Amino acid sequence: MAVPTDRGPREQTDEDDLVDAGRRRPGGRVTTFLLILLTVPFVLIAISRLIEVGGTRALVAAAALTPYTVPVGLFLTIAGFALRRWAVALVAGLLTVIMAAVVLPRATPDARPYVQGESARVLSLNMRYGNADAEAVLELVRDHQVDVLSLQELTPTAVDALADAGIDEELPHRVIDARAGAPGSGIYSRHPAERVGTAPATNRQPIARVRLPEGAELEVVAVHPLWPVGADTTDTWQRELASLPAAPPSGPIRVLAGDFNATLDHGPLRRLLGTGYQDAADQTGDGLRPTWPAPGTVLGPPLTIDHVLVDRRCAVEDFGVFDVSGSDHRAVLAEFVVPV
Repeated sequence: MAVPTDRGPREQTDEDDLVDAGRRRPGGRVTTFLLILLTVPFVLIAISRLIEVGGTRALVAAAALTPYTVPVGLFLTIAGFALRRWAVALVAGLLTVIMAAVVLPRATPDARPYVQGESARVLSLNMRYGNADAEAVLELVRDHQVDVLSLQELTPTAVDALADAGIDEELPHRVIDARAGAPGSGIYSRHPAERVGTAPATNRQPIARVRLPEGAELEVVAVHPLWPVGADTTDTWQRELASLPAAPPSGPIRVLAGDFNATLDHGPLRRLLGTGYQDAADQTGDGLRPTWPAPGTVLGPPLTIDHVLVDRRCAVEDFGVFDVSGSDHRAVLAEFVVPV
């Protein structure tokens, strides 16, 4: 015997439609497709960074974008929950937490050990084929009482411009390998300096030993490995970073300053740090400040590829980033204490 009901067929259909609508996710298939389209590259970049996949220019370029995974992942997580795409929300949320743990400590100053010694300031700039404004470079040198200046893409014309601007009055000692175009580099010093070698690379990478006023010595390398995203330059870039000298537990204090064409998310640079160096920007909480491209120069996502790597026996005191007209890079300045 059928159980009587007060609801008619139309009322039952309306109620079923409401239930189905409640189960249906907002936005439909188009929204799902767009979320997945954004999530896939996010996941690939995050995973390639975590497991250090490398070797091709595409993966090297992707690794440089690692800091952007945090805001992108946060957006995907919020969007996934709001639109009830639970798989997207959970995957993006988990990877965002992991990537935040990788990236965000660079924005926090590390504890500074006490080191008794004398202070040194090292300034580095890629001059963009020698076109950086020499007067602007000298202004930075004077304002910050720079002890050592490392220049990449130093051309003979730039050497003359620096001389005309008065660099000899501030930094009278030099170890330079100026070349037309991009290969040239040079080191200018306020204190006595001598050439002690050249790091092997496609570009010139002179090494200078600088004697500071209180007797401490620095070995400074003007770093400029080949860029890694050319048609066949990735392997060369890796070899040139690997060939840079380590900072041993004893012996001369070493500093590597220049355009590394690498971020802290590239395996070759992290392995170099493991040979006895510390990234000055990372130590002071400035590790996410971009150095290329300089504002208003070339198109591209801002990246941190210029570094001053300081021997771990030193204590990093300060770090700064400065615009210099004529260059597509920003100058980086590190101040640190050298043990005597």
